[in-house]
Amino acid sequence: MTDAAPYLTADGLRADAVARVRTDTDLRPEVALVLGSGLGPLADEIDAVAEIPFAELPGFAPTTAPGHAGTLVLGLLDGRPVVAMRGRLHPYDGVPPAQVAFPVRVMHALGASRLLVSNACGGLDPHWRAGDLMLQLDFINATGRSPLVGPNDDRLGPRFPVAFDAYDPEYLQRVRAAARRLDVPLREGVYLAISGPAYATRAELRAFRAWGADAIGMSTVYEVLAARHEGMRVVGLSTVTDMALPDVAHHADHEEVLRVAGESGAAFRRLVRAVVPDL
Repeated sequence: MTDAAPYLTADGLRADAVARVRTDTDLRPEVALVLGSGLGPLADEIDAVAEIPFAELPGFAPTTAPGHAGTLVLGLLDGRPVVAMRGRLHPYDGVPPAQVAFPVRVMHALGASRLLVSNACGGLDPHWRAGDLMLQLDFINATGRSPLVGPNDDRLGPRFPVAFDAYDPEYLQRVRAAARRLDVPLREGVYLAISGPAYATRAELRAFRAWGADAIGMSTVYEVLAARHEGMRVVGLSTVTDMALPDVAHHADHEEVLRVAGESGAAFRRLVRAVVPDL
C-alpha cells in the first residue's frame, strides 16, 4: 500500500469527507469549480449555503500558496447548484498527487458530474500579454507524477483511462460562444504543468515552448486526470498573469501574479458565469 492509497478508493476518507459536508448541507451540486490563484473572488458571487475550511474535511490538506483561502463552498450560482474550491492544493505542497486531486473526487461524490477548472499561468507565446484569458485545449504533464499511481478502485474508474480529449469538445465550443457573446477576448492553447515551487529556467521555457506548450503553471493536470478517471466532463480556463519568456530580463513574482489575476478577475467571472448554466 502506498501513501496514495487512502485517496484512491470510494470508501474511507472520501466517504468521511462527504459525510462531513452533509452535516452542513444536503445540496447536491451539478458543477464543480476549482478557483486558482487570485480567482477565488468568484466564490463570493455564489449564494452559499455552506463554506467549510479544508482543515475540517477528512483527506484535505491546507494549501500553502498565497491567494488560496482553502475552503469548500456550496451553493447556487445563477440558480445552478455548484461546489467550489476557493483555492487548491499543489504538487509543491508536499502531499501525494492523489491527495492534490482528492477534492475533485469528493466533489464528484457530492454529485458534480462537470468540472470547470481554472488557474493562473505564465504565457509562453510571445504574441500574448499578461491579463489574457486562455481556453485550455490540452495539457502536458511535465511534473513526472500522476494522481492515478497506486491501487485502482474499479468503482471510480478504469485502470488505464484514456486522456485524449480530456477537455470536453462540446464544452470548448460553449466557452467560445460565450466569449463571443460577451465580447471577451479569449486565447486558446496547451497548458503545461511543472511541480514547482521554483519557476522554470530559461532553458526549460525554451524546451517547453518547443514541445508545443502555450502556457505554464503548477496545477490543474492532476485534477483533470482524476476527473476524467471518474467520467466527469471537464473544461479549463486560465488567466495569463505573467509572460514566461526566456529572453527577457524580468520574471514576475507571485505578488505580481496575484495582482494581474485580480485585475483580470472581472472578465474571468463574467465568462464563467456565462458558461456555468450551459454545462
